[in-house]
Amino acid sequence: MNPYFEKLGRTVLERWRQQNFSLEVFPELARIAIDEAPPSENVDIEEMIHEFLANDEQPFQSESGFGQPELVAFNDTRFYIQILFWMEGTTEIHQHEFSGAFHVMQGSSVHSEFDFVGARSVTPHIRIGDLRMKQIDLLETGRTIPITSGRECIHSLFHLDTPSVTVVIRTHHDPGTGPQYNYLPPHIAINPLHADALTTRRKQLLDVLETLDHASYAKLVNEMVESLDFERGFNILRHAMAHLQVLDEWEPVLAIFQKRHGQLAKGVSDTLAECLRRETITQMRYHIENPDHRFFLALLMNVQNRTDIHALITERFPDQSPIETILGWAEELIEPTDFGITLLDAAFPASLDVAIEAQSHLLIIALKHALEEGSESKTRTAEFSEIYAALTSSCLRPLFL
Repeated sequence: MNPYFEKLGRTVLERWRQQNFSLEVFPELARIAIDEAPPSENVDIEEMIHEFLANDEQPFQSESGFGQPELVAFNDTRFYIQILFWMEGTTEIHQHEFSGAFHVMQGSSVHSEFDFVGARSVTPHIRIGDLRMKQIDLLETGRTIPITSGRECIHSLFHLDTPSVTVVIRTHHDPGTGPQYNYLPPHIAINPLHADALTTRRKQLLDVLETLDHASYAKLVNEMVESLDFERGFNILRHAMAHLQVLDEWEPVLAIFQKRHGQLAKGVSDTLAECLRRETITQMRYHIENPDHRFFLALLMNVQNRTDIHALITERFPDQSPIETILGWAEELIEPTDFGITLLDAAFPASLDVAIEAQSHLLIIALKHALEEGSESKTRTAEFSEIYAALTSSCLRPLFL
């Protein structure tokens, strides 16, 4: 057992005992204990890994799939300390059924906090409302953030470095604070731990039909969403959306779902479109390793307007204008394909008769013009307008809002 974490755990336990194990005080108590002797300054990660690999005398290890991996460094019946490694991790927007505090021991992350307003439960496992950004911060090594269980702490983390390592002091479970919803912006909250075996098997059967390129795929999904309840219908739509779009059958199926559920379904189209956009960015993260480029992806995923994006870029890179920083990233992220160049998921318009050797330069000029002039530009040429349309229909859209 690592002596630093043993001491930290004993300190937290004694101080919490003095507070009669009040859940209300635990997040701040845990934060203070971490910040008095931060793991980022007091723990050598290489030595910690060696000690964990070589010494059998370790706390009981959970079978949790959270973290890549999770190490339990201290365990008590009331709380425990976990060390989470993140190689490719970006968390869903979520709340917790536990409380405590987390500390950035190595790396950095973009931390976003949200409110879910006007919430209404459709079933015990799915809610509708409006998810609104409350705050977004860049967490560098050494930062500690309290965690409050329940709906008052809805957040997500986009890890920038490989690996990022966080230390979490947390309770096992706070009664009455569940379910531990995941939030799908801008309008849906779901319980990810709810097991609906029938829906799972239906999704698997749809995957079989998709693999076989079965002619009845769209027709069968149509019939399902016409008869299913809101929760099951939404989960089927979410699963089938990408393939239905390939088949050019998405809009008719969505229309049937909306007709079936009326006002309940009002925000579903925007939510599923955002799910697809966020999944596109998450997939990009797997092959983009540069921390600055990952920071760019984190902004595109979590920040919905250019003003806030520029402010966060300025915070991290104060010596260069945000637009110049974005243009530099764009030049580094442009990739050639068999059909032309792409910038993340924005493809150079095939309708423009431009040699591939000249496309990068023209795209950067068009991007610079759009970033400087804004969406209301009256001077955009027809050529630039086509490139602008490609940019605004991609994950880069928040840059122009």
